[in-house]
Amino acid sequence: MPEGPELHLASHFVNETCKGLVFGGCVEKSSVSRNPEVPFESSAYHISALARGKELRLTLSPLPGAQPPQEALSLVFRFGMSGSFQLAPADALPPHAHLRFYTAPPAPRLALCFVDIRRFGHWDPGGEWQPGRGPCVLLEYERFSLCPCRDNVLRNLSDKAFDRPICEALLDQRFFNGIGNYLRAEILYRLKIPPFEKARTVLEALQQYRPSPELTLSQKIKAKLQNPDLLELCHLVPKEVVELGGKGYGPERGEEDFAAFRAWLRCYGMPGMSSLRDRHGRTIWFQGDPGPLAPKGGRSRKRKPQGTQLEAEDRKDDLPLSSKSISRTRRSRKHPPKTIAQQSEGTSLQQNQETPTPPKKGKRGGQPATTGRRRPPKSKAKTQSREAGGTSAS
Repeated sequence: MPEGPELHLASHFVNETCKGLVFGGCVEKSSVSRNPEVPFESSAYHISALARGKELRLTLSPLPGAQPPQEALSLVFRFGMSGSFQLAPADALPPHAHLRFYTAPPAPRLALCFVDIRRFGHWDPGGEWQPGRGPCVLLEYERFSLCPCRDNVLRNLSDKAFDRPICEALLDQRFFNGIGNYLRAEILYRLKIPPFEKARTVLEALQQYRPSPELTLSQKIKAKLQNPDLLELCHLVPKEVVELGGKGYGPERGEEDFAAFRAWLRCYGMPGMSSLRDRHGRTIWFQGDPGPLAPKGGRSRKRKPQGTQLEAEDRKDDLPLSSKSISRTRRSRKHPPKTIAQQSEGTSLQQNQETPTPPKKGKRGGQPATTGRRRPPKSKAKTQSREAGGTSAS
């Protein structure tokens, strides 16, 4: 799932590729998308983007003299599992391009496309950030952590969200806007914090080490960089991903654009790391003790050393699973599927148990069976084997 860094990289992509381009006409939506139509039409407009946490705002700004006269329109995007922006020729649109902005003639027409394979993404023509989300861990770090009077996390530790494990609290966008599945694993791994330690226990310890309010902002930042804590890493780790460039966490394996990101990973999906599912069904990767709030009956399983590429199942871990699906998966791992022969044997036994048959004379109490006992029909394979002499050396 795209997280804070991926949204910021997407905004950089839009601003760089659309710089100097003039768009025109209507905004086109695919027929299969359930998102709303975009009521915007202009003969000439520019496109710019700004990211905040896990949201991106696209602004369509009409140029002077453009027809019909109208105000700028903003759209707020949430990328879901696989959303991204691509710029492509208008006559060669990428698959799953569910919203399209076309450049104005006479130059060869291009289309800025919102591509979403799984169609979990959403756009809102209202242009407002989703209410309830906390300060962005990248762009609003001062509000997120540095100022005690405005610290969105430590001044809200009484919230019941912090009764949960720290790995689950880190996904709460009211307090950690922009943090997602792979970021929480990397942050906790660097500090050697068990993922299922109580969130309040972890965060209350930070209150004892808050910088003096007499320090200037630059002095506070310098002190934090020298000895970063969990809140500091919530800013620094996403920033590292943004500085890598590319597209960050990739929806597809094997693309060169994601090589730098995979090399950067230390914990998430890495060989030798263990993993458990939290109460939402999302996989948390870690090393060592999972912590006192680890799910009961959850079995920590280590990743086999098969390289650093992320497997398909890791990319799906951001999609919550039902408790039934989780238990079914665990049962299938513990009890592998039976072979066809075993299934047939089990079915036959069940039928015999459900349909009682009259007692027969035969082997009972050590006595030999009578010659008149009716035996079950022999299988074809066994008959053929006996006909061949039954002496195959296998």
